[in-house]
Amino acid sequence: MAKYDYDLFVIGAGSGGVRAARLAAVSGARVAVAEEHRVGGTCVIRGCVPKKFMVYASEFAHEAQIAEGYGWSASGASFDWKRFLDAKDREIARLSGIYVTNLSNAGAEIVHAKARLQDAHTIELVGKGTVTAEKILIATGGRPWKPTEFPGAEHIITSEEAFHLPELPKRIMIAGGGYIAVEFAGIFNGLGVDTTLVYRGANILRGFDDDVRSHVAEEMKKRGIKVVLGSQHRAIEKTPGGLVSRMTAGADIETDLVMFATGRRPYVEGLGLENAGVRLNDAGAVAVDAFSRTNVENIWAVGDVTDRINLTPVAIREGAAFAQAEFYDNPISFDHDMVASAVFSQPPVGAVGLSEADARHLHGKVDIYLSRFRPMKTTFYGGDERCLIKLVVDQASQKILGCHVVGADAPEIIQMAAVALKMGVTKQQWDSTCAVHPTLAEELVTMRDKYVPQGAAA
Repeated sequence: MAKYDYDLFVIGAGSGGVRAARLAAVSGARVAVAEEHRVGGTCVIRGCVPKKFMVYASEFAHEAQIAEGYGWSASGASFDWKRFLDAKDREIARLSGIYVTNLSNAGAEIVHAKARLQDAHTIELVGKGTVTAEKILIATGGRPWKPTEFPGAEHIITSEEAFHLPELPKRIMIAGGGYIAVEFAGIFNGLGVDTTLVYRGANILRGFDDDVRSHVAEEMKKRGIKVVLGSQHRAIEKTPGGLVSRMTAGADIETDLVMFATGRRPYVEGLGLENAGVRLNDAGAVAVDAFSRTNVENIWAVGDVTDRINLTPVAIREGAAFAQAEFYDNPISFDHDMVASAVFSQPPVGAVGLSEADARHLHGKVDIYLSRFRPMKTTFYGGDERCLIKLVVDQASQKILGCHVVGADAPEIIQMAAVALKMGVTKQQWDSTCAVHPTLAEELVTMRDKYVPQGAAA
């Protein structure tokens, strides 16, 4: 008779947990997955997938303006928010169903309940009793952080509510400077909403290269987004006209909605981690080693709950590595170096490797190659949009340390650049690649002159 009910119990049916559960179940292990919401997790249900659909929807207005410059006449098209929401919800339901089917076909059991650890091997399924497992994987992801410390904070929505608004507001304020705030600013602006982005810092997209940050901010302003920096909320007051945001700097701002996108937190509340002795780090995330092991020998954690690199593909790779190590006798760990990322802002960003500032700090002398230009598509109709391409190169070895692209298709471009940087490509090898013409991406392999900031010595 088996000592435990399951060989593996996974808490959380997001991308990382589902991948780990499927692989473990295919190996012949007895696997169960607990999910308190819908299967699919943040990415599929309330994150990158529905948000990308919203980005697509919001881009058409700008494309229609461009079309006139190419000879097309305005068609008087309009946007139907409710029709879009219905289509979006149907697609999300379809994708969630695929996750359920894949888990079931692999032989994993799905339990729709909140799971809470009672000890290192016992899991309480709230309202459904308890089970035991030899190994436990925590894959609960993260949740939006919502402030409560100032008057009127109860009027705030987060990105999760933004996916289900009954109607589009006429005016919205988005607080935050990270990728979620920047992406939603582009979405609402593109859908015709008067949009203000406010951030307490000196520039948006903290953690990205400084040239990228300033470039994106300027391009957002060109599209009509009001970007307010160095200011944050003191209070929100509900009035007959809407919501008045009382700011620490500048004038009060009245809008119909206030959305906070000021960060996400690892979802550890109510999991009973303390009952099993699982340690959290200083940021409140589950502390793990390179193999996603916690300090408890039979408990692991992957994805955003560990607050390493909070990206869906990273969670998937961490989950797969865990399953390989524990159920296939293949002790591998996921390498978090040179992971590419994208911001689906308008214009979008693609980045892999180090920013210029981080490269100088870690490697000393670096060579910079930087190009700002109007792409061919924009030049034709006399538009003012500009792209940015930047390479950061270690001066001694000539190894490319960072690649940064802002412009149309940047997320598509950066995927291929990431392959080269992961393999340790040098600038000379990079330059030996023949350009594809005419494309925006060809600028990547045609930059020969080192960038010298204006006013600096050559």
